[in-house]
Amino acid sequence: MPLASRYLAAEDRYDTMTYRRTGRSGLDLPALSLGLWHNFGGTDSFETQRAVLRRAFDLGVTHFDLANNYGPPYGSAEENFGRHLAADLKPYRDELILSTKAGYDMWPGPYGDHGSRKYLIASLNQSLTRMGVDYVDVFYHHRPDPSTPLEETMGALASAVQQGKALYVGVSNYSAERTREAARILGDLGVPLLIHQPSYSMLNRHIENPAHQDAYDGEQTESLLDVVGELGVGTIVFSPLQQGLLTSKYLTGAAPAGSRAARTDSPFLSSGALTEDYLSRAKALNEIAAGRGQTLAQLALAWVLRDARVTSALIGASSVAQLEDNVAALAAGPLTEDEIAAIEPLAQQLG
Repeated sequence: MPLASRYLAAEDRYDTMTYRRTGRSGLDLPALSLGLWHNFGGTDSFETQRAVLRRAFDLGVTHFDLANNYGPPYGSAEENFGRHLAADLKPYRDELILSTKAGYDMWPGPYGDHGSRKYLIASLNQSLTRMGVDYVDVFYHHRPDPSTPLEETMGALASAVQQGKALYVGVSNYSAERTREAARILGDLGVPLLIHQPSYSMLNRHIENPAHQDAYDGEQTESLLDVVGELGVGTIVFSPLQQGLLTSKYLTGAAPAGSRAARTDSPFLSSGALTEDYLSRAKALNEIAAGRGQTLAQLALAWVLRDARVTSALIGASSVAQLEDNVAALAAGPLTEDEIAAIEPLAQQLG
């Protein structure tokens, strides 16, 4: 590699980032972690990815979150990250937290989806190969699989730790009740449940609700945040910006060209989300953000981090500028009680 392209991490990379303890474990995570769900696939700019990853680590973002099917195409985010790791970040491997997941569709046939031991162990082996590492720090089951005994799924996660292929394990998109049972099973196997990864934002507060409808388990009677708090399990939340709705991008009521809401093929967001109710609340939240010297996105990140049970928030970044703007959310300090009270009537489930 030419000397001019060699990466040397910033010496002050730990000076300004906030780190928070993951439940009752010994592991700290940065308050903001970088998710590679979008922007790191085979169709995205490799050089932009490299610039974002370098800048993230320079800013103290030590945690990079992946999954087996992140792309597109499936697997390409892990492959690209592996190339960046080999070129730039390998000397710093012991300063990094790398996570990946399995649970959604990955390859054809009955063994490339859901929660069987066959699928999870095979997927993890493939992920390690794509990233070029011997182990990941956290391996998640990406979603519940009611058709597979939870004992089998949690047993596969425990095996990953026992085989030295993962240091910790987590679950994602699990209900409160299923999380409690997963933690019990793992505890009996001598492998604690480290962390849960649910969606959470000012417009998506289901993890606070003790009586919400879960897609897999039906009516719930416990709050997920209460359960993880009781069990000492960490929480890392995804989509804290509600797929871009909690940014300034849509405040005019129109979807800019190239945005997710403007795309007809986006399964996550459409222009139909830009309702009058959304716009009135987003504009009011934007005014509160301006009063703190923040953007709407920065306020949204500060808001999910107001709860001590939330260890970290996952951010995505399509550019270095966007990454820097998100990380700057930490500079304004925590929300005050008065600010939280002002936000409360505006931060309601988007219907």
